[in-house]
Amino acid sequence: MQIFGVDIGGSGIKGAPVDLDRGDLADDRFKVLTPQPSSPDEVAESVKEVVHHFAWQGPVGITFPGVVTDGATVRTAANVDKSWIDVDARALLSDRIGGLPVTVVNDADAAGVAEMHFGAGQGRGGTVFVLTFGTGIGSALFIDGRLVPNTELGHLELHGHDAEKHASTKVKEDHDLSWEHWAKRVQRYLAHVEMLFSPELFIIGGGVSRKARKFLPLIKGLKAELVPAQLQNNAGIVGAAMQAAKSAE
Repeated sequence: MQIFGVDIGGSGIKGAPVDLDRGDLADDRFKVLTPQPSSPDEVAESVKEVVHHFAWQGPVGITFPGVVTDGATVRTAANVDKSWIDVDARALLSDRIGGLPVTVVNDADAAGVAEMHFGAGQGRGGTVFVLTFGTGIGSALFIDGRLVPNTELGHLELHGHDAEKHASTKVKEDHDLSWEHWAKRVQRYLAHVEMLFSPELFIIGGGVSRKARKFLPLIKGLKAELVPAQLQNNAGIVGAAMQAAKSAE
């Protein structure tokens, strides 16, 4: 079974049809840069470009970098234009892509669902965090396999600022931080989350997970197990498609 997934990020918008039996992309993903300003109308046009690239007809799952309620309404927008807040994203995006059925989900939640079903979280109970490092820091919390949606723990306060302003991949790139320096920042963030939630497992995702060997061994002192995501930066696309399939049942 194939469903289309789109992952809206602060820097890029990418999508592809997903083979839900394998939990992998059924075709090479297509990516465009996130427009600036990243207003609802401009982003919707970019989503249309991605979906129409494949001439897709059928349900579409779409991630959003913020809190999304009822699979539709945006409540926060940290790394895209603030004009997204209170927008019915499902109605907007469905209309823009020709009336196809759309499900909208928090981006980290989508990545987490995919990683728990097909990746490093398979069969894991207890308290598990899937954390995505990119333009910001996304979080998906699972308790005995059940998602606690819209946690958005990249916005926990750390050193007087949002944690993602201290330890995201974007911060590493913007300030040209070494892997060692950045790993210390990530360690402080993970220790803070661990203090609050006492998880058994951290799964580290996002694009930087491709380079996990460069920084995960540098992170010390945690009680929780720390592993890289297996689906890496495709997790959001896969999870979006999974949520769309669930909505279509």
